Amino acid sequence: KALVLARDLDRFYPDLRDPDFETEFVIFHQRFSTNTLPAWTRAQPFRTLCHNGEINTLQGNINGMRAREAALASPVWGETLADLRPIIDPSGSDSAMLDNVVEFLVRSGYDIRHALRMLIPEAWEKSPELDEAARGFYAYHQGLMEPWDGPAAILFTDGRFVGALLDRNGLRPLRVLRTVDGLLYCGSEIGALEVPPERILQLDRLGPGQMLAADLRTGRIQDPAALRAELSAQRPYAEWIRRHRVRLPETWKPPRPPEPESLLRRQLAFGYTAEELALILRPMARSGHEPIGSMGDDTPLGMLSGWPRPLYNFFKQRFAQVTNPPIDPLRETRVMSLTVLLGGRANLLMPDERAAHLIELPSPILTPAQLEALERLPDPAFRSARLPARWPIAEGPAGLRRALEDLCRAAERAIAEGCCLLILSDAEVDADHAPIPALLAVGVLHHHLIRTGLRTRASLIVASGEPREVHHFACLLGYGASAICPYLALETVAATAAREREGGRPETPEEAGRRYIQA
Repeated sequence: KALVLARDLDRFYPDLRDPDFETEFVIFHQRFSTNTLPAWTRAQPFRTLCHNGEINTLQGNINGMRAREAALASPVWGETLADLRPIIDPSGSDSAMLDNVVEFLVRSGYDIRHALRMLIPEAWEKSPELDEAARGFYAYHQGLMEPWDGPAAILFTDGRFVGALLDRNGLRPLRVLRTVDGLLYCGSEIGALEVPPERILQLDRLGPGQMLAADLRTGRIQDPAALRAELSAQRPYAEWIRRHRVRLPETWKPPRPPEPESLLRRQLAFGYTAEELALILRPMARSGHEPIGSMGDDTPLGMLSGWPRPLYNFFKQRFAQVTNPPIDPLRETRVMSLTVLLGGRANLLMPDERAAHLIELPSPILTPAQLEALERLPDPAFRSARLPARWPIAEGPAGLRRALEDLCRAAERAIAEGCCLLILSDAEVDADHAPIPALLAVGVLHHHLIRTGLRTRASLIVASGEPREVHHFACLLGYGASAICPYLALETVAATAAREREGGRPETPEEAGRRYIQA
């Protein structure tokens, strides 16, 4: 991606032609710029790695590192840590930003293999091959760092270890070749290096989520299983998870179908339409799947519509324009996870046993009963606070702005009082107060807490009547929410099921609610 052709590299760097120039390893990356103009600043390798693919979770990863910066502390850096902020150079490419974080972690004391395994974990939750120690390693680091998800094929080095890594999907190839005389080759394809067949000891490839490393000091090559075992044995991660991870009991209490007039009034307050009830919520509650529409959708974009539209509709056009194959349903169940963690996060540079003390939810979608259970937890480490997300209609836009400022101040006070579960609730809307759009409330509070250095001390939970489509939940999670209780959508599908049950349909309100959450 730099301003030089690969065939001219040795003419550009004369030391590559010098017979006295020797090295134990070489990392070489040749790539044509497909979606960016060539530039020296985009040349790879960087300080620690070269990367083929895309980091498709990039915006969340950048915000996550910015949020952690205020809580970082380390004897390695002392007072000079402030000089390193921001950790990520926002002008770089996705590969350069990943390199920024890896270099920071390595210079702060992490083994480069440990750092990359924390940043890019394999799909561990449903893997039958992993033992308890490995599961403990991944579960513990899940609470320290969100994954930098690819597709990503990565070669890395810190000067001692040279290695290769594939992300959990494995959508980029990495071939491995070993020779009888001690050469280890790893690259996107076999053939870039001409090796006579009689020299070849092993031909292999890295699978999804696997890591390979060579120790230049000892000459030892670690395969994925050996690497996993070494990293998992560094600390008693599995024991820490057993001792500290909190899981809510499996309880299901369907909401009592409300009075039809009360339900209709609140549906109108949150902008529900008859089309949404018939074409989105009802199919979700019946089938457990997101409804599929045709390509002939002529609904105008939010900013061009003459009709009031939910804020989510203004976020339809952001997508990664890449050439990756779609994830098939069989692979999706293995590599994707809906698990979320709630609670304050530990210092990334000095994690200890207490970093495992978090609430684990199997899904970010909460029922009202689960939300009540969260609020009743006796553990003082998980104190919660309800923050009202509504504004006085009579005051107009100025009233909405003031309500958002009040929400931010209320969150700061709650965190100062030791609360780490902030519940943004719009349940108290009435004729004089409208709900703050949930996406606006989450986004404003998320970035306010990042700016004030408080973001890692609390999780944001949305208890709102507004979200009802899959896209709504995806937006809320993408912009800072950790969990969502869609109380009005659940009441709506329960009421619909109760009404249709009287007409002879077999689904109970409880079954409808479960299928809606599954969808």
